Amino acid sequence: MQRFVLAGLSHETNTFSPQPTTLGRFGRSDDESGLLHGPEAIARMAGTRTPIGGYLDILDGHDAELVVPLVASAVPSGRVTDESYETMAGRITDAVAAGADAVFLSLHGAMVTDSHDDAEGELLRRIRAIDPDIPIAVALDFHLGMSPELCGNATVVTGFRTYPHIDTYETAQRAGGTLLRALAGEVEPVISWGVLPLMTNMLNQTPLHQPMKDIMDRAIAAEADGEVLTASVFGGFPLSDIPHTGLSVIVVSDGDKAAGDALRDELLDLAWERRADFIHDFEPMTASIARATSVSAGPVVLHDHGDNCGAGGVTDVMAVLAQCLEQGLDDIVAGPYCDPEAAAILIDAGVGATVTLEVGGKVDMPARGLTGQPMSLTGTVTAVSDGRYKVTGPMMTGMAMNLGPTAVLDIGPALVIVCTNPLEPFDVDFYDVLGIDPTEHRILLIKSRQHFRAVFEPIAQEVIGVAGPGVCSEDYSVVEFEHIRRPMYPMDLDTPKTVIGN
Repeated sequence: MQRFVLAGLSHETNTFSPQPTTLGRFGRSDDESGLLHGPEAIARMAGTRTPIGGYLDILDGHDAELVVPLVASAVPSGRVTDESYETMAGRITDAVAAGADAVFLSLHGAMVTDSHDDAEGELLRRIRAIDPDIPIAVALDFHLGMSPELCGNATVVTGFRTYPHIDTYETAQRAGGTLLRALAGEVEPVISWGVLPLMTNMLNQTPLHQPMKDIMDRAIAAEADGEVLTASVFGGFPLSDIPHTGLSVIVVSDGDKAAGDALRDELLDLAWERRADFIHDFEPMTASIARATSVSAGPVVLHDHGDNCGAGGVTDVMAVLAQCLEQGLDDIVAGPYCDPEAAAILIDAGVGATVTLEVGGKVDMPARGLTGQPMSLTGTVTAVSDGRYKVTGPMMTGMAMNLGPTAVLDIGPALVIVCTNPLEPFDVDFYDVLGIDPTEHRILLIKSRQHFRAVFEPIAQEVIGVAGPGVCSEDYSVVEFEHIRRPMYPMDLDTPKTVIGN
């Protein structure tokens, strides 16, 4: 019987974040290690629309022993500590060293540790050192830094094609299915890859719209037509100040490197031709909020993308809420804001209690020259919850989520949600556990960039982006990059098209 190793290790590292990523941020298991693995991992992930769920389904019924040494993911934040990385990577490499016929991995592609700018590439290098010939399938996030180590040590690589990421399950199915075909001798995967000196703005990255739509559509069509086995375009993650940052393409052909190279070059050419369209023109925060005052009916979704924990934000910057109140907006549902201290105070006070306290502003952000500014609030506690819920929307469907102990404070013009764990609102289910119907309120103020759209846009009368302060700001004029490749467009407008790849 064959022995397959299936593992997940995912973190999107914002190198500007002041919050180091420790092992505890990855913990979701009930055992003493805190790390999900083995039968518990299979039980929790089975039936979910996630990469691990996709792998489990495609491997179901296959005549092989399935070993799951690790399924770990953490909300984006700062560099992963070396101790944490070594613990998690060691679980995976130990499983491979014990003997394996193939490896199926769900990785992010933008994990940065204290010692490794390319944590995924380093993991693959270690696996390949154990067994130079072992087949390896890798499912990746749309936001990554492509490197020679990552591409050179994998057999099959494919990535998310959506943003919001609603195809994570299908991505793993493509990666796993292609590797199973290779194991059966049906195909011969050959990788072609390339990275442009192009830093796209994440607000302009979604394949739902131009400029990315045509590029991604061409990749999908090439795969559907049988030109190649898989084709992936990656928008990149501009909040990782590392040499591998940039828009990239990876193509897996069936024994035909020339065909893969040709499609890779075509996709990179398309991206470079429209590079100016990936630049985002930022509107001042006050002007964005002022637009909301003129909308007659709600809900109006105000998404603060400068402090989005889904890209490494600390999630406690109160500036946008303060400006909303200053401009006279009311009937607001704001949050969740991550402030464990404030959440504990509200929960201890209990429902019905009137409380005055400081919320948010607990974290300084020296990489952006920002100091935390708490907001003094007085209101009535209207709800408390353990913060646990299950996703029913199209992104990560079926996953159990945990905001931690959470409370709602009614301050008059706003219901302010204060939680213990940072979590981007890519679904509306968290409102349910707090007794809030989002459709009954005029303003929904959330911290998100794109992931909210899959569920919030259908209920919104209008969606307005707000460039609040925080470590997720992509106004490159105020970001001090030290380690990215230079020249880099658009910081260097005369950047020549020089592709790094194979």
